Amino acid sequence: MIIVLKKNAGEARLLALTKRLEAQGLSTQLLQGVETRVVGVIGDAGRLDADEIRSLPGVETVLRVSEPCQKAGRRCHPEDTVVDVSGVKIGGGQFAMIAGPCTVESREQLLSVAQSVRDAGAQLLRGGAFKPRTSPYDFQGLGEEGLRLLAEAKRLTGLPVVSEIMSVRQLPLFEDVDMLQVGARNMQNYELLRELGRIRRPVLLKRGQSATLRELLLAAEYIMAGGNGQIVLCERGIRCFEAETRNTLDLSAIPALHERTHLPVIADPSHATGEARFVRPMALAAAAAGADGLMIEVHNDPAKALCDGPQALTPPAYAELAAAVGRVRAALAE
Repeated sequence: MIIVLKKNAGEARLLALTKRLEAQGLSTQLLQGVETRVVGVIGDAGRLDADEIRSLPGVETVLRVSEPCQKAGRRCHPEDTVVDVSGVKIGGGQFAMIAGPCTVESREQLLSVAQSVRDAGAQLLRGGAFKPRTSPYDFQGLGEEGLRLLAEAKRLTGLPVVSEIMSVRQLPLFEDVDMLQVGARNMQNYELLRELGRIRRPVLLKRGQSATLRELLLAAEYIMAGGNGQIVLCERGIRCFEAETRNTLDLSAIPALHERTHLPVIADPSHATGEARFVRPMALAAAAAGADGLMIEVHNDPAKALCDGPQALTPPAYAELAAAVGRVRAALAE
């Protein structure tokens, strides 16, 4: 529900209105325009009597809003959200490169990759400690040891860390992780989403393999309903009939999401394509489409990688890609 206030409505009437709404378990958000003030009502406003609200002093009109994404949608939050990951800004014109191995395999591997991507300008280090795999016999990650190595890489390089969390039970282990990643398989793990809403750390929310944009935004709404608005959405490819690539990178999702939500949107061309040779063109295309950042898999020896080696770039290839992304963004700014 949106309540439009009269031009002469004073602060006392605004306060009385907000208290009335909050007493019914609803939250409010004030939007200040040049000549008009609007109160956005967040929560189950269906039980409110619109005529009764309209009759209150200071109220001009009342509009019912059918948009289910009350917090993630742009209607009640027109300004872009800028997510701060330990000093690294994403969104609102701030672009971030996230790079690192699919999974942490060893201290030598992780530190080598971390130093190389930092030198190439990456602002965030990605690395999986717990890996959800399709087969139970595939490498599942180093677990707690992987998190310990990520914390060491963070200390040595200064790069904030992004790593995937798979369940609520793992939260105590992720104290040193700067940004918690929700993978595609867990996008609709509502218990996990609710718990992430109670913490105050940034969340990277990946789109499910068969999820619509509406479903992705509603997953973000679960987190935001708990009070955590520091969310970055990630387009990582969706499953369709085409088998030439691992998934199909939905580039149209980037401008479409920007139109519907104030949350930052990044792209993961590594998981989308599954082939290192396709990562560069898709990364550049995503940057041109307006992405707020890119997540790129980098491995010092992809042929020997324990997870997703075919889609990982070598450190020199990543450095070249990072420079090319910078040129694309500079061209767009002209």
